[in-house]
Amino acid sequence: MARSENAKRLIVAVLVLPVFYLAVTKFPPALFLILLAAVSVLAQIEFYAMYETKKPLALIGALCGVSVFITAFYHQPAIYYLPPIAFMLISSARLFLIREPSSSLKDISPVIIGFLYIPHLLLAQWYLRLQGYEWILFLYGCVWASDSTAYYIGKKMGKKKLYKEVSPNKTVEGAFGSIAGGILSALLLGKLMLNAPVHVLMLAGAAVGAITIAGDLVESMFKRDAGVKDSGSFIPGHGGILDKIDGVLFAGPVLYWITLAL
Repeated sequence: MARSENAKRLIVAVLVLPVFYLAVTKFPPALFLILLAAVSVLAQIEFYAMYETKKPLALIGALCGVSVFITAFYHQPAIYYLPPIAFMLISSARLFLIREPSSSLKDISPVIIGFLYIPHLLLAQWYLRLQGYEWILFLYGCVWASDSTAYYIGKKMGKKKLYKEVSPNKTVEGAFGSIAGGILSALLLGKLMLNAPVHVLMLAGAAVGAITIAGDLVESMFKRDAGVKDSGSFIPGHGGILDKIDGVLFAGPVLYWITLAL
C-alpha cells in the first residue's frame, strides 16, 4: 500500500512539475494569474466541502474569490473594498435564501474565512510574479525544501512534539529542520537566480521555513475541526489542492513583504 502511494506521488510530481515550471517561466503574467485563480477556486471548494457549506453560499464565496484576482489585474486599489462587499453579498444571500435565522453565523463563517484565507493569501504570488518569475521559483523551491527537510529530520531525529493537538507527527526538531532547509535553499536558489545580498536571502529563507510550518498547522487545525484527514482527493496520493498549498499560502505574503524592503 505504501509503495502504491509513493508511486502515485512520483507520477504526479513527474507530470505536474514540468508543467508548473513552464507555466511560471514561459506563460505571460496574465496566464499565471488565471492559474492562481483556478487553484484558488478548487481550494475554496475543498474548504467549503470540509465544513459542509451550503452550495449557494459556497458558490458565492468562490465567485468572490475569483473577483480578487480580476480586481487585482484591472484596478489594484479597488481590492481593498472587496472584503466588505463580499461580506454584504454572502450575508445577504444567507438572509434571503434560507429563511430560518438560527445557525446563520455557523453558515456564513466558513464562507468568509475561506474567502479571506485562500484567494487573498494566494494573491501575493501575483505581485511576486510581476517582480520576475524567479521569485515564484524561489518561493516554491524554499517551501519544498523546508517541507522536505522538516519531514526527514523529524522522522530521523524528532522526539519533542511541536503541537500534538493539531498535528501529532510534527516535532520541534522537524521545525528547526524546516528553518534550516529554508535558509540553505534560499542561499542556493538566490545564488542561481536572484541578485540579493546574502543576509537578505538568509532572512527570507528563515522566514519562509518558519511560516511554512504555521501555514501547515493552520490547515491541520481546520481539518481537525472539520473532522477530515485530507482537504480532498483531487491529487492522487497527495490529498487535496489545499493540502499541497497550505505552506505556500502563508509563505507567499511573507516573501512579498520582504521583497518590498529590498
